[in-house]
Amino acid sequence: MFQSLSIIPGFDLWPGLLDPAAQRDLVDAVLAAADIAPFANYGTAYGKPMSVAMTAFGPLGWTSDTRGYRYAERHPDTDQPWPAMPPALLDLWRQLGDPDTPPDSCLINLYRDGARMGLHQDRDEADPRFPVLSISLGDTAVFRIGGTSRKDPTRSLKLSSGDVCRLSGPARLAFHGVDRIQAGSSGLVPGGGRINLTLRRAQ
Repeated sequence: MFQSLSIIPGFDLWPGLLDPAAQRDLVDAVLAAADIAPFANYGTAYGKPMSVAMTAFGPLGWTSDTRGYRYAERHPDTDQPWPAMPPALLDLWRQLGDPDTPPDSCLINLYRDGARMGLHQDRDEADPRFPVLSISLGDTAVFRIGGTSRKDPTRSLKLSSGDVCRLSGPARLAFHGVDRIQAGSSGLVPGGGRINLTLRRAQ
């Protein structure tokens, strides 16, 4: 088993788990997927577009508009199924996520310079007993995590390309977000920025 750092109970980090070749392969898979399911800056329930562009792998993707947040079987613009999940992601989930129940969604977030993700909980999934597994590619992110109440203290750490982290157990519903990315800290993503892959069991 890979060695991890326990940042807070239930939040584990594997620094540099993916080597450069594995990182490049995943970025190539993301770019191929975006040809089928284009990145989009979804609107929030308040009508404001997100600064982070999104698409997905797997049976279910995540979308948002004035009707709220939800998982969907088809891309909202193309009405086509989401691209299949790469085998490397399924292997990683079996090792670090859940060996018996495969993920049914992998959200793909693209952070260009200036994009951020406010503090939020991942609570749209049917069963929070399954973890969320997060993979960082490209520019370093300043990541923030707190507790299960928005008022709980938070701590910040940097997530670099190839890092993998897991939210499970007491941290599964922790508030977390990305304050900013360090533009130019990596040349991995064409056009610059950071790609974040989050594997999860939505249904």
